[in-house]
Amino acid sequence: MENFVLILDYMGVVVFAATGALIAAKKQLDIISFILLATATGIGGGTMRDLLLGRLPVFWVNETIYLGLCVGTAAILFLIARKIHAYQRWLIWGDAIGIAVFTVIGSRIAHETGADFGVCVVMGVMTAVMGGILRDVLAGEQSLVMRKEIYASACVVGSCVYLLLNPLAPALAAPIGMAVTFLIRASSIHWRLQLPGYRWHDDDAPMNRRAGD
Repeated sequence: MENFVLILDYMGVVVFAATGALIAAKKQLDIISFILLATATGIGGGTMRDLLLGRLPVFWVNETIYLGLCVGTAAILFLIARKIHAYQRWLIWGDAIGIAVFTVIGSRIAHETGADFGVCVVMGVMTAVMGGILRDVLAGEQSLVMRKEIYASACVVGSCVYLLLNPLAPALAAPIGMAVTFLIRASSIHWRLQLPGYRWHDDDAPMNRRAGD
């Protein structure tokens, strides 16, 4: 089980790093920017998680393979990205796979530190979405978290499923948690499902109120 989770962790880093590199390709940036965006996306969420949980040094300082995976992914995509025409499709589906993996890994690591249920869920969501937020901020893109799409909410559900199943079926908890997260996100992509957004009514809008009304 440990090897299975470790392999998925490496795969998640590569997938997320690839989404960062593809954003750099979309923006027609240089190789340094490819590496920066790939690295920020690949290890950004885990870095924030470790800092908040007090797990120092953060995971990639002693396990430099994570940096190598990010740099290697960036370098490969710098050479072949021009041959990948459907950037947006690769970004969306790659991101969906990445958040599914990182949601469970983040929740698992938090649980191993003795954090309570709510903190484990938050750490799972943070591990999954923070790298993408850093990527989008650095690239000047609107973050998926700031849209009405079902994104972070998929991570919340997947994290809860993993944490509830873990005491009952440890061998199945991780793959099921990842599958639930991915399927929710994939369903929202395929059917364009959205969470309801808040709407101002004309009578409620502050700009439409006169002083003293």
